[in-house]
Amino acid sequence: MPEDWENGGFGLYIHWPFCQSKCPYCDFNSHVVASIDQERWARAYLSEIERVGQLTQGRILKSVFFGGGTPSLMNPELVQAILDKVRSTWRMTNSCEITLEANPTSVEAGRFHGYRDAGVNRVSMGFQSLNNDDLRALGRLHSVEDAMKAFDVARNVFDRVSFDLIYARQNQTLENWRIELKQALSLAIDHLSLYQLTIEDGTAFGDRYAVGKLRGLPDDDTAADMYDTTQEICDQMGFPVYEVSNHAPEGAESQHNLIYWRYGDYAGIGPGAHGRLTLNGVRHATETYTAPQMWLNAVETKGSGETLSDALTAEDAVTEFLLMGMRLTEGVDIKRLQALGGDRFSNNINRMTEMGFVETKAGRLCVSATGRPVLNGVLRELLAD
Repeated sequence: MPEDWENGGFGLYIHWPFCQSKCPYCDFNSHVVASIDQERWARAYLSEIERVGQLTQGRILKSVFFGGGTPSLMNPELVQAILDKVRSTWRMTNSCEITLEANPTSVEAGRFHGYRDAGVNRVSMGFQSLNNDDLRALGRLHSVEDAMKAFDVARNVFDRVSFDLIYARQNQTLENWRIELKQALSLAIDHLSLYQLTIEDGTAFGDRYAVGKLRGLPDDDTAADMYDTTQEICDQMGFPVYEVSNHAPEGAESQHNLIYWRYGDYAGIGPGAHGRLTLNGVRHATETYTAPQMWLNAVETKGSGETLSDALTAEDAVTEFLLMGMRLTEGVDIKRLQALGGDRFSNNINRMTEMGFVETKAGRLCVSATGRPVLNGVLRELLAD
């Protein structure tokens, strides 16, 4: 009998923790350092792949994702060594998606050709804005012109290129966003990630916001209008939403992120990388040291960068399944929900269905068009005790 994770597949996430600078809105595990011994890092990554490979023998790998940080600061030789080790550790699907995140400041044509030759077949680029003043306000090191040059390089090297934009920025109007989004969609190849700016604690923006110095943020109504406009324009231009912040024509969705949202298994390797691995029939949450040097030292001295491998309770697993799957337009399979123990949410589901926030179609439970703009509230109600 197949295990539950097989419904979502198996992926590998590699975290590269280094950046050229720290963006003021970013709460990811990223660090700025003077120099990096990439050969030493290569040995550590290969060691961790071997360790995880022994736990997951016989699995078929559906995707690999190099995230960060700024993975386009990795030497192509390092990416090649990692992917060679991956290929010798797991069988891979014929259509295995291998994505690398890139910033426009770190794009060189030769480097991109090196990544492609190593096996990378998809690039995700952090544009964040198509407005130079806003890029400066966001702490980005690149200009719009840099982004366009980088995009030209990427689309001439890779068949699949995605890029990210942030909206609801300081002093941004609805009309400005409408114009910028149409420009982005006219450039887009097969995927766009469109994130509403969120102010996170522990970031430079969070500190400024706390003392009233982050001015010009759109009010809630304007931000909601920007969300609605985003859905409308993306639909019109053939990039429908398939997950809260992600848009693509059918068949061009990010296969790696679908593993997360469809609640498959994924191994997380590198500083601060999280994972979900089903071992001996039980799903485990895994975590690693977040500080790069601590992770590196642990791998070298203990043979593992992992700090946690906790078995999830059945209640935890079904909660995560709903939290992840309801982000998708396709929703979740009701039979799978029941098999995981979702009957305990039946009353909540019925109530939210009657209120029009969720709906059932073709054996799947999904958030309705009414519920999508208030998804976090819908999820709270669905998961309430």
